[in-house]
Amino acid sequence: MSDLYLFYKPYQVLSQFTDEKGRTTLNDFIRQPGIYPAGRLDYDSEGLLLLTDDGQLQARITHPEFKLPKTYWVQVEGQVTDEALKALSEGVELNDGKTRPARARHLTPPKNLPERSEPVQPRPGLGTSWIEITLIEGRNRQVRRMTAHVGFPTLRLIRWSIGSWSLEKMRPGQLKQTRVHLPTQERKVALKPRKKGVITAGAQPSTPTTRPASSKKSHRRPDHRPK
Repeated sequence: MSDLYLFYKPYQVLSQFTDEKGRTTLNDFIRQPGIYPAGRLDYDSEGLLLLTDDGQLQARITHPEFKLPKTYWVQVEGQVTDEALKALSEGVELNDGKTRPARARHLTPPKNLPERSEPVQPRPGLGTSWIEITLIEGRNRQVRRMTAHVGFPTLRLIRWSIGSWSLEKMRPGQLKQTRVHLPTQERKVALKPRKKGVITAGAQPSTPTTRPASSKKSHRRPDHRPK
């Protein structure tokens, strides 16, 4: 059994515990000592970030061979078309190569979504629309580059889920703890849904236990992976 922590990263928070420029970091929210991010999420993106104190689990979550499907809720500028979604699903040619096939669909504007500290501001007359996109690769700022490529720039990006873990019933700045079993047999991740539409891959979660997050700063610690 390994401990895994789910954190709802707010907008404009670094996915690390220290920053020489004085920007907001995980250290401003997380009191739990000895845990480190398994992967990252851009400073200007929101959503699910996984952390653990188990180096083996951290490596499995981030290893390309066992890439966990990641689902994003994306608010784009303009009214996204079916043709654009088809292109995103089939893969688009970026400057670092063609993206792998993905899942992309129209999304009804999420209800009760927390307000962002900086409101989304589309250009006059264009408005916004929402899509949901699921990837099984993780290039730098990939979702933003993909939507821009098909003509609908990303204005707001929320990572809703990683594998079977999601932001369900979470709020920005909240930390949840769960325990997981690492699979005994290595296998590649398949992008397949469960019966109830939950995307499955890699290590499976048990029922999470909510732990409060703190807005107070804790003792700083160096950013490095656990041994």
